[in-house]
This record gives sequence, structure tokens and C-alpha cells, in this order.
Amino acid sequence: MTVTRGHIRRGGVRTSDAPPAGGWVDWLRRHGRWPVVAALLAQLAVAMITVAVQQSPTTDEPVYVGTAVVYLEQHSLRYNPEHPPLGKLVIAAGVAFAHPRLDPAFVGDETQLGRKVLYESGNDPARLMLFARLPVIVLTLLFGLVVFAFASDLVGPVGGLLALGLYTFSPDVIAHGSLATLDVPVAGFLLTSVWLLWRARRRPTLCLPLAGIALGAAVATKMIALAAVPVLLPLAALSMWHAHRTVRLAAVATVAVAVIAIAVVWASYLAVDPLLRWETPPNLPAAHGLGTLVDWLPLPKPYRDGMRLQFGLEDQVWGGFLFGRHYVGALWYYLPAALLVKAPLGMLALWLAGAVVLVAVPRLRPTAPYLLAPTAALMAATMTSNRDLGVRYVIFVPMFLAVAAAGVVVLRRRWVHIAAAVLVVFAAVSSLRTFPYYLPYSNEAFGGPSRTHLSLHDSNVDWGQDLGRLADRLRQRYPGDRVWLVYKGGGLPSYYGIRAADPLAAPPNQVHGLLVVSDSAVAEEDDRLVALIATSTPIDEVGDSITIYRRP
Repeated sequence: MTVTRGHIRRGGVRTSDAPPAGGWVDWLRRHGRWPVVAALLAQLAVAMITVAVQQSPTTDEPVYVGTAVVYLEQHSLRYNPEHPPLGKLVIAAGVAFAHPRLDPAFVGDETQLGRKVLYESGNDPARLMLFARLPVIVLTLLFGLVVFAFASDLVGPVGGLLALGLYTFSPDVIAHGSLATLDVPVAGFLLTSVWLLWRARRRPTLCLPLAGIALGAAVATKMIALAAVPVLLPLAALSMWHAHRTVRLAAVATVAVAVIAIAVVWASYLAVDPLLRWETPPNLPAAHGLGTLVDWLPLPKPYRDGMRLQFGLEDQVWGGFLFGRHYVGALWYYLPAALLVKAPLGMLALWLAGAVVLVAVPRLRPTAPYLLAPTAALMAATMTSNRDLGVRYVIFVPMFLAVAAAGVVVLRRRWVHIAAAVLVVFAAVSSLRTFPYYLPYSNEAFGGPSRTHLSLHDSNVDWGQDLGRLADRLRQRYPGDRVWLVYKGGGLPSYYGIRAADPLAAPPNQVHGLLVVSDSAVAEEDDRLVALIATSTPIDEVGDSITIYRRP
């Protein structure tokens, strides 16, 4: 039959709300959307693989890689219990192809384990890290397809390409999607669950079980996903209600999604150890406040003990750094402020515009709870954390809001489409200019990557990723110079040929030559280091994360 103006299309947007014909729309009709999708994903893949090959291990990666090796060889859950196993099983899928070695008699903590696996067991650290990072890179590319499909469902292929463009050029997605860590996998699984819940409005029988699997995968990857559960379960009920208008079926849908998610969490633990052998750590923090409810959760004992460890980490006092000020404790506005620094300006504008459109345009308003409510819940949970360590904790923002930004294409104003295209290009150019140093990226309003260390620290700037590059720089430009090193990261300087002493362990009058300092260490304002830097001259920088000084 003939579809007239005002009828609903496959994506849930009336034809009268679609962008006018011409330009991109005509091109897509003639050539199809997939060449553009392939080009955007290829750009993302090249950027991430380049980063994965060039960067030395960051602070957290050796722990996850070492734990993955123990999963493969010993089927033990004893290491890194504060995080569930699924993300590390993903990493293990790559590590297995590197055939790592580990002495089964090794005894030590998870930090010592990571160093043992990477540098003290005869393994090739560069090869092992690349194999560990590749599965996360593949997942990041697949999540890009979810972003495209979700946005296309909502507003058509032009919106899908806009969303995918924002996702594939996001410096934070590139930076953390190329590391063997858990932040991108948990955010991507959550986005996948939300997309499937949205599609369940039309096909609940197929999509709701898949949404439960994706939600379970998120909860089995990192515990922050629990903050989204009180939002996603009502969305499951809402989708079933939309499909069948039956309260009973809506309630059944909620229970079914929850049960499937719980089953996935159990399966992730049993995949490591089918016998689920587990001994509660002797230093497990005492439960108080919300922690007293942990034992009521229908989740494996190691998961519940891991939650107690997370509560214990939140009870500790951490230091932070924001806009040039070092502080003790946490600032509730740290993460929104850090996002203002770390997100390209074009993306920030489109995120805001897209969120407004979702709420303001009647045809898109049903989408708002699916995209904005989980984002708000996760943001609220992360903003209450005591650890002001980086925007990696809110990596879900560039994923969810890339989809939301696609909503601007329904506005039937030519200038809106031109402005949206300009903002996407602006964001892409800003991202490309930082290649291949994505971790220290900041936008033009804050001076760009070379000045990020003046506003932020830790994984926002310097997470230990440039140790190999530092070794190359010292060999090429400063052969024979005495080196004093303050390094923060997961690498081992001596492995890369860096022969350096600790300037903080020597009298200041003996520290002469090159003073090499991780920018994260500078931000912590150690009095001894501050005094050494004050009497030194900056002469070089490596990857916008390590500064080289000369001290006479």
C-alpha cells in the first residue's frame, strides 16, 4: 500500500518529521548508507589499533591482564574480585592467543601479578598487551553499530550517520576503547540493552530476552551497571505495555529481564570456575549503610564480596585535581566539569541540542526515558563516588548522547541541518588533530591536549601510556644524560631500557641532569617534587603526558 505523509515509518518517526529530500538523503538513496558506515568504523579501527600498538600498559591494564591469565590457567576468582569477571573474560579471549606463561606457584597481590605476567615470566609485553586489547577494540566497533542502528531506528539513516560520526570521533571512546579495561564494555552493554528495550516496543518476544542478556553482561562486567537496573527494568515493563497494553505481561517482562540478567552474572562466574570455589578475603570491609543490603542480592557470593570491597574503596580518602587545584576528597561537580574539558565542543553542542529535541518534539518524546533516564541515573551514581580520577567513569555519556544528538535531524529547518553538519565536522577535525595521543585530549576552549594537564590529571591525561615513547625520546635526543624519573603507570621503566633513579629518594643537591615527571605526579603537588621542578627548566614533553625538565 502507499504510505502517506504522517504515517509511521520503521524507525518510529512520521514521514512528515523526516529531513527533507536532497543533499545527504538523495546521496544515501543512490549509494546506500553502508559505505559511510564502513568508512567511519574503519577510521575508528585505525585510530584504536594505532593507539593499542604504540602505548605502554596503563595503570589498570596489568591487573586485568594478569587476572585474565589466572582465569585461563588456574580457573580461580581470587584476583581482582572488586570487579565481576565478564570484562576480564573478554580480555582473556585475546590473551589466550598470546599463550602467556605464569608460574603456578606465584603468590602476591593483583598489582604484583600484573608485573609478574608482563615483565617477569618470559612473555612479550607488547604482544601480550596487543592481544589483550584487541577484543575490547572489536567490542567498541560493534557498539558503534549499535549506536548507528539505534539512531537509525529513531530518525532514519541520516541521524544514524550523525550519531555514528560523533561516536567514532569521540577522543574518549577511542582512548578507552583501545585499552584492555572495563569502562567501554560496561557502557556498551548498557547501551545495547537500552536499544533492545526500545525495539521491544514492537517485538517484545525477541528483544526483551536479548535486552536481559545485555543487561546481565553489563552487570557482570562492572558494578556501576547496577545503578542502571532500577531504570532499565521499568523500561522493560513500559515496552511490553506499549506492545500489548497488559499490566500482567508488563510485570512478567520485568521479572523475565531481571532473571535473565541474573543468570548471565552467574554464568560469568561459572565460566571461570564451574565449582565456584571462593574464599572471602580476610580484609573484607565491614558492611554499613547500603552495604548491609548486599547479602539480599541473588548474585554469587564473590560478586557480593566484591561489592563490599567497592564500598571499602569509597570509604577511603582520595585526592583530586581540577582546574589547577589539587584537593583531598571529592567534588560532586568533578565529572560534569571534566566532560566540559574532555569532549569536543561540537559534540557538547549536539549532545545538548539532541537532549532538548528528545524532550520537546512530540514524536521523539517516548524515546527520552530510554536515552536520558539511564544516562541521568548513571551520572548521579558516578558523581557520588569519592574517586575523582577521570571521565572514563562516564564513558557512557558519549555513547548515549551520540544517539540522542541524532534527534536534531527531525527539525525541518535547513540551517539546523547545516549547523549539525558543521558541528560534526568540527568535532571530527578536533579529534583527528590529537591523533594518536587521545588520552590527554581536551577541547580548544581549554587549550587542547598540550594543556590538559593544567586542568585535569590521572586517566584524563597521564595514565602511564607513554613509557615506551619516553624511552625512544631519551635514546634519540638525550643519550648519555643522567635521568631522574617520577613515573605513574603500569609499565616497568627498566624493561624499556630506561635507566633512572628516583629523585624523591635522593637529597635535592644531588639531583642534576634530566628530571622526567609524569604529569599526574606533578598534579599531586608533592612538596619535594614541587621544589625540584621549581629549580628546573622544562625542555621537552612526550605524548602530552610526560614532561622532561633539565636541572642544573
